[in-house]
This record gives sequence, structure tokens and C-alpha cells, in this order.
Amino acid sequence: MRLAILAATLISALVSPSLRAQQAPAIAATPKQATGDIRTEATVVVEGEQPGPGLWLVRSPDGQHELYILGLLSPLPDKMQWQSAQVSRVLANAQEVIRTPSVDFKVDVGWFKGLMLLPKMLGARNNPDDKRLQEVVSPASYARWQALKARYIGSDGSVEKWRPLFAAQELYGKAMKKSGLDGSKIISPIVDQAIAAHHPTVTVVKESIVVTDPKPLLKEWSKTSLDDLACFDNTMTQLETDIDAMRARANAWATGDIAGLRALPPAYQWEACSNAITEAGIGKRLGFGDANKKVEAKWMAAAEAALGKNTVTFAMLPLGKMLAANGYLAKLQAKGYTVIAPDAE
Repeated sequence: MRLAILAATLISALVSPSLRAQQAPAIAATPKQATGDIRTEATVVVEGEQPGPGLWLVRSPDGQHELYILGLLSPLPDKMQWQSAQVSRVLANAQEVIRTPSVDFKVDVGWFKGLMLLPKMLGARNNPDDKRLQEVVSPASYARWQALKARYIGSDGSVEKWRPLFAAQELYGKAMKKSGLDGSKIISPIVDQAIAAHHPTVTVVKESIVVTDPKPLLKEWSKTSLDDLACFDNTMTQLETDIDAMRARANAWATGDIAGLRALPPAYQWEACSNAITEAGIGKRLGFGDANKKVEAKWMAAAEAALGKNTVTFAMLPLGKMLAANGYLAKLQAKGYTVIAPDAE
């Protein structure tokens, strides 16, 4: 699963009739030296067949209903083949699969109208007043950008017109591919094949934001400056300092090393990037912040309903959102459910 920046989802959604916004794991801004025997430097990304992590188990108070949760991490090793016997067994016996919670952004216009709007949509990622990156970021930030762009993007000049957070996403995506870290299509095919084979009930947990007339939105967007300089700088910091730790985290997930995942420094926090949209006037008016809260509440309701009726349920959650101090597992535990980690005795 690739971790997407919410702002890029907004513009991409305007081009596509419906696009799901994925949430990144909650993580720290700078890497630290890992403890114990875990090393983050000069890490080689694993390849070939790997088991992936074990599943977290949530059990009802009466012990009769079980919810198995796969913790999702992004990025993952691009050349691994996920072979999880435990996930296959659970999916074969599950009465229900709860999809990863998401926010859907839909533009409710016809195909022809959408086609006519396409030039404006594509231009919406550019800086207002045709400014270039060099004009909107600090000289120090631009010098860092030039070095990273040369390494990961190359000579493409079109990105120089983009808003800082779109330039940051482009840089991040190219860096992941060159580092052997993408893995966006590793998990979904296996889960989808199991669903097709065993026919469990599939519960989609989402909150939809619908725009019926994108023209005013695009006009306003084209003139709106975003508070995205922190996003731009933080993304560059991640790529300058955290690539090896990212490889180590991806390896730990791929090999099922839960202790390693705990010992490694937490991953980068995308908050500055998502806030550039959700806290802007457009984002607040569209209700991005409320949508995220609503979809979390919907997932909790779906999980509790499943734990009340199913013998076995399978679900997937972003690892950071699942394990946070106020995350999904903590909330379920506070409600009286038993939570067992994959590496518990």
C-alpha cells in the first residue's frame, strides 16, 4: 500500500470520478538510532517470498468471537512476494472482511463535463500566479530540492511549476521506486483472491465527500496559497535521513519481525502535508477533518458489530493508526475486548 498525500488525492480526485484517500501511519518526523540489535544504516531491501507480520487478535469478552487484524505499513519492499499462511487460514474461515477505512472524494459530473474541465484540473496543482518553486520556498530549501531532484527525478522541468506539496509527493514517489520501496500492490491481490474464493461478507467503511460543481472549487483553488512549506521541508528531511530506516521497517514487516518493528524508530509524520489541505479554507468547507473522524467512528462500529455476531472476522488497518496510544486497538481494549499481539507469549 503506497502512502498518499491527502492534497494530491484532492487534485487526482478531480481528474477521476472517484478516488480513495489513504491515510499514512502516524509517525515521527526524524529518525533515531534503533535499540538492541536492529540497525537502520545501509539496509538492503529483502526480496522473494516473505511471510509478512502476524495478525493482531481482538477477542470478545465471552471468548466466542474473534477479529484478526493485519497491520498495514507503507512503503514495503517492491520485490517481495507475500506468502502469509496465517492470513490465508483466517480468510478461509472468516464470515466477514472489514475493508480499510477510507475517505472517498467524488466529483459528480458527467464524463463529457469532466473532460472539458480536465485542463483546469491538471493546472490546479500549479502555484498561483504561475510562480515557480524557487519563488515560493526559501533559498536553503530550494538548494536541498535541487540536490534531491537531480538524484531522484532528473531533468524534468514541469515539476518546478508545482505547489510545494505536489512537488514533495512527486519527489517522494520517485525516491521510493529508486530505493526498492513501493509495494503498493502486494497485499490487495491476495486478500481480493481469498474473498473471491470464500465469499465472506465484505464491509466497506468509508465517508464520501461529494462535489457536484467543481468549477468554483477549481477557481478558488487556483488563487489559494497553501501552508505547505513545512510539508515540503519535512518530506525532504525524510528522504535525506530516513531511507535506510524505511528499508529496515519494510524488512521487519516483510519478515514478520514484530520486535524489530517496535525497536526501530517510528516512521515519518505526514501531518504537515495533510494539514495543508484539511486546515485550508477549501478543506474545511469540504469537511475533510469531519470526514476522517466519522470514518474512524464507522470502523469502530463495524468492528464491534462483527465481534458481536461473527466467529471469525478479518480486517486491515494502517499500523500507526492501529497501535497509537489512542488508536483502534486501545479503543477496543478500553471497551473490554481482549487484544493479543502477534508475538505475545
